[in-house]
Amino acid sequence: MKTLLDFLPILLFFGAYKFADIYVATGVLMAASVVQMAAIYLIDRKLQTMHKITLALVLIFGALTLMLHDERFIKWKPTVLYAAMAIALTFAVWVLKKNFLKMMLGSQLQLPDAVWMRLNVAWIGYCVFMSIVNGYVAAYYTTEQWVDFKLWGYVFPLAFIIGQGVYVSRHIQHEDKPENT
Repeated sequence: MKTLLDFLPILLFFGAYKFADIYVATGVLMAASVVQMAAIYLIDRKLQTMHKITLALVLIFGALTLMLHDERFIKWKPTVLYAAMAIALTFAVWVLKKNFLKMMLGSQLQLPDAVWMRLNVAWIGYCVFMSIVNGYVAAYYTTEQWVDFKLWGYVFPLAFIIGQGVYVSRHIQHEDKPENT
C-alpha cells in the first residue's frame, strides 16, 4: 500500500501530462502530493521531515510553474530536492556528527555503525547523482522527454533501494536466540 502511495503522484502526473499538458500535470501533481501526505499522516500519525520538505517543494515549485506559466520550475524541483538531501546528509554526518539515516531507521534496523556510515555515504552519492541527472535532462531535453525520464527514471531509485536491501540484509544484527539441543 505504501509503495503505491509513493508512486501515485508521479503516475498521475505522467497520465495528466499525456492527456493534457505540463500545467495540468503540475496541478495534478500538487493535488496528488497533498492527498498522498494526508494518507501517510492517517496511516503513520506523523510525517517525516523528508515528506514535509518534498511536499513544500512540490507546492512551491508547482505554484511558481502555474503562476509564471514557466515549466522550468517543476522540471528543476527534483534537482533542488536531491541536492538539498545530499547537502543535509553531508552536513549532518561530517559537521554535526549525526547520521540521520540511523536516527530515522535505527529503531527498525540494528546495524553496525560502519554500515550506517556506508549507507549514509551511499545516499549522499545517490542524491548527488540524481540531482545531476535530473538537472541535465531538465536543461538539455524537451519537456516531453523530461516527463518520460521522470517515469522511466524510476529505475534508478528502484535499483538503489534493491541494492540497499541486499547490502543491509547481510549486516542486520539479529538477537542471539538460544539453540535447541
